[in-house]
Amino acid sequence: MRISVIGTGYVGLVTGVCLSDIGHLVTCIDLDETKVEKMKKGISPIFEPGLRELMVKNLMENRLSFTTNGEESFLNVDAIYIAVGTPENEDGSANLFYVEEAAKEIARSATKDSIVVIKSTVPVGTNKKIHEVIQLNLRHNVKIDVVSNPEFLREGSAIRDCFQGDRIVIGADTEEAGDLVAEINRPFGVQIYKTDVRSAEMIKYASNAFLATKISFINEISNICELVGANIEDVSEGMGLDKRIGSQFLKAGIGYGGSCFPKDTKALVQLAGNVDYEFELLKGVINVNKKQQGLLIAKLAKFFPSLTGKRIAVLGLAFKPNTDDMREAASILVTEELISLGAHVIAYDPVAVANARTILNPLVAYSKTIEEALEDSDAALILTEWEEITGIDPNLFKKMKKPLVIDGRNCFSLNLIKSHNIEYHSIGRPSVGGVIETARL
Repeated sequence: MRISVIGTGYVGLVTGVCLSDIGHLVTCIDLDETKVEKMKKGISPIFEPGLRELMVKNLMENRLSFTTNGEESFLNVDAIYIAVGTPENEDGSANLFYVEEAAKEIARSATKDSIVVIKSTVPVGTNKKIHEVIQLNLRHNVKIDVVSNPEFLREGSAIRDCFQGDRIVIGADTEEAGDLVAEINRPFGVQIYKTDVRSAEMIKYASNAFLATKISFINEISNICELVGANIEDVSEGMGLDKRIGSQFLKAGIGYGGSCFPKDTKALVQLAGNVDYEFELLKGVINVNKKQQGLLIAKLAKFFPSLTGKRIAVLGLAFKPNTDDMREAASILVTEELISLGAHVIAYDPVAVANARTILNPLVAYSKTIEEALEDSDAALILTEWEEITGIDPNLFKKMKKPLVIDGRNCFSLNLIKSHNIEYHSIGRPSVGGVIETARL
């Protein structure tokens, strides 16, 4: 089928490339001419394993193209995907400006019956609103159906999620529209779940809110584990053996970040408030996550009453490994707090430094290697579990003035650390080479 995708951010680009790889003729639309020219050459604007290779393959096979001309790309298509950003408003609600602008552009250009697929993450009721926007702005006597098809892509494994996901959710008010979107997605070989539009919209938010809840829950348990002398890894494994609970998202750490969980949890709280419902549980999840991101600073304070002049190595800046995404990353809060306390911060990340420079405090210094970051540092904080970081030789920490490692992602086994002369503190596990009282936040 012929498909146009509006927006080449994370969701739009991955969606468009993967749709082309299963045989569709896909045109991706973006207003940024420089960005479009680079994508035409197979240069991806985001770091995502496997994405560039698929872009190049489908460009060469003439199934994928990029343009700034939305009006031209809407001619003779079977479906138009809206995959633009929905940034967070000050009150936590989703900003639908770009979605509405895309809908207006479609309405002004549509000359034949079409299906608009909303891929962007939007609050319940948005598909209906977008349908109304389109109807108000139509210039020709055509029928436009709007279908909800939320994305469930995980940064760092988005390509695999497209081809090996758990489900594809389709919400449609007409059977014909739902069937067409199902047919588009059928080559992925992933289970298709059809429902009404509002339920599809809610599935996206509810799914992310539940996963965020699991993360905050296990982090609260990890804090209790430190106080009572239990090991969170054993607790998580024992819990996960219960099929009703499952083992995924039960890894303790310094909380979630990224483009989805923080924004979507706050948007769902706002959505509930709009219908006079207090989502107390989710508010607690958000508050726990905020506190958890500052846990390493509280632990560090146990060793240094003052951080003035201390050299602190920060390993990992992206919110998770295998991405250069800095949105809501723990490194933002951690580095800002360290600098405000007078520390000299030397940071390392294998991929995200370019994005970090535009977001983090300008006083943050960057190293090209882990070794350079650790050299003569007073302490090392681990914020992202990159394979390059989890796989380092612990002896490398001995390049520090005195090896003191505070690991926010539980990257190393305690048995491995015990065989080295390193003071090591992690999340919800016994300390090695020293004793630290859990900081009460």
